[in-house]
Amino acid sequence: MKVGNNKVVTMTYTLHLNDEHGEVVQKVDETKPFVQLFGVGALLPAFETNLAGLEEGDTFGFGLTAEEGYGNPSDEAILKLEKKIFEIDGVVDPEMVAVGKVITMQDNHGNPLDGKVLAVEEDNVIMDFNHPLAGENLYFTGSILNVREATREELSHGHIHNGEHNH
Repeated sequence: MKVGNNKVVTMTYTLHLNDEHGEVVQKVDETKPFVQLFGVGALLPAFETNLAGLEEGDTFGFGLTAEEGYGNPSDEAILKLEKKIFEIDGVVDPEMVAVGKVITMQDNHGNPLDGKVLAVEEDNVIMDFNHPLAGENLYFTGSILNVREATREELSHGHIHNGEHNH
């Protein structure tokens, strides 16, 4: 069976910066493989395009430009927030709110969003909400372990169900 839309794909992969010799950012092996429903918008479109048509047992290696990956860093993603929103019981924890720390906030829709503290001022905190891999060219290597049809329930929910059984 080939990788494609509405298929559940189990794979291993290693994500490098720039090319196959670049710094390893993430490694997913057989002990906890990556299992994903294809074609529902959960993955980078260029990632899916590069894997489409592969079959169980196939290996892959491909690069994505920053534009195909997480885009380029945007000044709009750097925000000045009032320091008081970081208060817990009226106090800002200087260990939590410190330059270089990553703090999970919420966007206007209640979705979690990680921001990196760039500066702590007297009344404000400057945070960068760009994706950590924004502006980076990416290179993926790995192998396809399994491809199966998604169940009707998975398709209606738009994601796989954990504890899945191979049918």
